[in-house]
Amino acid sequence: MRYNQFGRTGLFVSEICLGTMTFGGNGEMWSHIGTLQQDAVDAIVRAALDAGVNFIDTADVYSLGRAEQLLGQALHNLGIRRSDVVIATKVFGQMGNGPNDRRASRAHIMDSVHDSLARLQTDHIDLYQIHGTDTITPIEETLRALDDLVRQGLVRYVGVSNWQAWRIMKALGISERAGLARFDSLQAYYTIASRDLEREIVPLLNEERLALMVWSPLAGGLLSGKFGPGANGPEGARRVSFDFPPVNADRGWACVAAMREVAARHGVSVARVALAWLLAKPHVTSVIIGAKTGEQLADNIAATTLTLSAEEMAGLDAVSALAAEYPAWMVERQGGNRPPAPFVPAS
Repeated sequence: MRYNQFGRTGLFVSEICLGTMTFGGNGEMWSHIGTLQQDAVDAIVRAALDAGVNFIDTADVYSLGRAEQLLGQALHNLGIRRSDVVIATKVFGQMGNGPNDRRASRAHIMDSVHDSLARLQTDHIDLYQIHGTDTITPIEETLRALDDLVRQGLVRYVGVSNWQAWRIMKALGISERAGLARFDSLQAYYTIASRDLEREIVPLLNEERLALMVWSPLAGGLLSGKFGPGANGPEGARRVSFDFPPVNADRGWACVAAMREVAARHGVSVARVALAWLLAKPHVTSVIIGAKTGEQLADNIAATTLTLSAEEMAGLDAVSALAAEYPAWMVERQGGNRPPAPFVPAS
């Protein structure tokens, strides 16, 4: 297990992050993703920590608070020292029936952080993330609330999830101007079959030194190798009952076919190849994996030991390459990426 610097902070996190969407199963949508209860959660958390994982991601909305509760109890049951684990959670989703029980307002953030702390049985959250785009609340209101939490010691770092590049950059500008805690990370969807992030967001992350946490690295199981054109996959598979996130089918199956060949050469699962491709990308800080069984968890974590050759990476990059998009193709055509010619003095 490798440990990567978390953006420009001094924090180091494991390249694999344990996700908790399979914990609990409260609510119709969450029951399709996973229904693990305390004993099973304890076993999954123990196995992940034993493999070197020090980073765990959850959210208040996962199973309507139950995932946070199960995670907090698991860490207590296992006697895990608080400083040995980096806990990330999120705020934004609908947590009640009232008009202020969602979004990224100061009111909702201040109420929600205390609820999350109680469920997690901790006095601080290592990474507190805004889970989605709030088009109503001013960005500065959100940032000032998060800054207050950092100053109070309730939160150590702040991040964002599922935001557009321009909105992230605006937030960073506001933070710098007003002297507020800045976003240190982005949690985003990114897979070999869905590389849209590379157009605008990855250059932004590189320029501003933000950490990238990847969610759904197997596209909800679509890239696990258990699915194919015209096949629904095995009974009980998440994609059968919860077809998310969206993936262009032709692109997805082309990637799976190419990964099958690589997997056969290494004698590993297609899922390991999909994860190894992500882990090889320098802009990826940590890949979030969720598991329903210990076997699934072990296979996913084993991707950290799979090194793809330069030829294999090039082949996978080629089959999954994004189509040229304006203005990128115009920048390239106009030579924006070429350094100036060397100066030659007149004779």
